[in-house]
Amino acid sequence: MTGLREKVYQMFILGTDGGGYVDALKSGLGGMIFFTHDIQSPKQFKTVTDECRKLALIPPFLSIDQEGGRVERTENIHGGKKYLSARYAFEKGVLKEQTTEIAQELVSYGINLNFAPCIDVNTNPDNPIIGERAFSASTEDVIVAEMMVSRTYEQNGIIPCVKHFPGHGDASVDSHLGLPKIDIPLEEMVRLHIAPFKSAIENGIDMVMVAHLHCTCFDEKVIPTSLSKNALNYLRQNLGFRGIAISDDMIMKGVSAQFSPLEACVKGIKAGLNMFIYRNSTPEIIETIEEIVKLAERDEELRQKIEAAFKIIITKKAGL
Repeated sequence: MTGLREKVYQMFILGTDGGGYVDALKSGLGGMIFFTHDIQSPKQFKTVTDECRKLALIPPFLSIDQEGGRVERTENIHGGKKYLSARYAFEKGVLKEQTTEIAQELVSYGINLNFAPCIDVNTNPDNPIIGERAFSASTEDVIVAEMMVSRTYEQNGIIPCVKHFPGHGDASVDSHLGLPKIDIPLEEMVRLHIAPFKSAIENGIDMVMVAHLHCTCFDEKVIPTSLSKNALNYLRQNLGFRGIAISDDMIMKGVSAQFSPLEACVKGIKAGLNMFIYRNSTPEIIETIEEIVKLAERDEELRQKIEAAFKIIITKKAGL
């Protein structure tokens, strides 16, 4: 029988910086996320993922951001060779072939989850964070590309995670540095930006990453969509998503400038998030997880949300 503490730990994916991940894996940590500094050679990196598997109480998600172009974590291994960005791979007609190559490489390292594809529709040409990470400025093109990429990952043993719901393409601020405001009506948001997520969900996607954006169509009050009941209810109820709703990195200023880690995580859980990403595993993050356990022991709503999240996570982990 899995206890409450293990269930809370399952809701987190942590990075190596800070070192707390070792004990966290033994306590039931949901997964790991790896960055460029973690990856020096194929053999060394495979040893790291193998070790994480051995330490883990429950089979972990072993994850990475490997989109190609600007967002690529294996550059130390490739000796300078880079994958094409999503946009250029799509435009050149090599997207399926490149995705197959990425998937097979990641599987060889022991990775089972990629935070890709990025299915934002790049409607703002001055967007400081998306740009060529998006397949296109056309919603229809993004829908076609998402289907191709997600299917290719699944066929090659990688779980895809579409991002950044409800759509980061119209942003004029980098959510690593602040909270972007997306001030467009819901009807336009749905037609241009949410449509690729709707399509992905209809085609059975298992994981959706929720962005740190202030979308006025969901909330007049300033709150990131990652912590917004309205945004997450739309994802569940209007789009019918039954998989894992995971946050973007919680150390990003789009959320951390406004909320402490504990406050952000409790708000996120109560809003309907199932998992959180932290790019490190410092004492502060581990302490936050333990504080959530203590709070959940006396907060019935929080405990029920944790129970529900655990069921979704464990169901999606079948076969890991």
